[in-house]
Amino acid sequence: MFFCFFFGTVFSQISPPGLGKTQIADWFAFGVRQELDTIEGKGWQSMSYIGVARKSNPDNYNPFYKPAILVVNQEFYHQFHETWQYSLALSYRRQDEYSDQPPYEHDDPRLKQEFRLYSRLSYIFSTSRIKLVPTFRQEFRKFYSPDFKNLDEDFQFRSRLRLQLTVNLDEDNQHRLIGSSEQLFSISKENKSNTRTDFKYRESRFSLYYSYSPKASPFIFSLGYMNNLVGQKNPFSAHYAGFDIVIENPFKLQQRRKANIKENFE
Repeated sequence: MFFCFFFGTVFSQISPPGLGKTQIADWFAFGVRQELDTIEGKGWQSMSYIGVARKSNPDNYNPFYKPAILVVNQEFYHQFHETWQYSLALSYRRQDEYSDQPPYEHDDPRLKQEFRLYSRLSYIFSTSRIKLVPTFRQEFRKFYSPDFKNLDEDFQFRSRLRLQLTVNLDEDNQHRLIGSSEQLFSISKENKSNTRTDFKYRESRFSLYYSYSPKASPFIFSLGYMNNLVGQKNPFSAHYAGFDIVIENPFKLQQRRKANIKENFE
């Protein structure tokens, strides 16, 4: 690639999921990132979030036109070396399914449930102003109807290649610009034909985010844009507006407050 960026949850920004054929979509997520019982900044971290999205029809530009997806995600990170990090995660997704033909009404079944297991391996290169993180992510995705019956697509193995660049805009690291590029490849098992599809490139996702973490506050606010380019021969493009809020170490903050209250009382 000529030049590409990626940003993931290493800095707590939560990227939008792919939503199929649409012109424009909106994504909102709220997450909690917590240092576990390890050395601060090293070892294990927990990242939990819930996200929702709405989207337009392929023939209009209303990002709030119809419901798209609900995501509940739990991921554990372990930075086992100064420059290496891996993670393990479990995700549940409930996505509305729509016909590809006008008037783009709900399909049958109306919803697709997905249980996803995935892991990441990241290499971290950083200076005082930038952080560059190439990441490989491997996923197993299992699909169900709303009543937990099998769908046409039984399960999928998906590989994702990412490269991250984050730029600190000030000395206090309160303001950041985050660019992203991600390429996705997959192979699926089909129920009806009992066959497997070819393993090949499926889509790319490019994004640019601004992140603000106020000093002396546990909150991180991120606002940005993602372009989802789907397909090879006749690709279609979808535009996403994303906003998320992440609170860092809320339990540690409570512990510190309790300690301060006890110290002041004594």
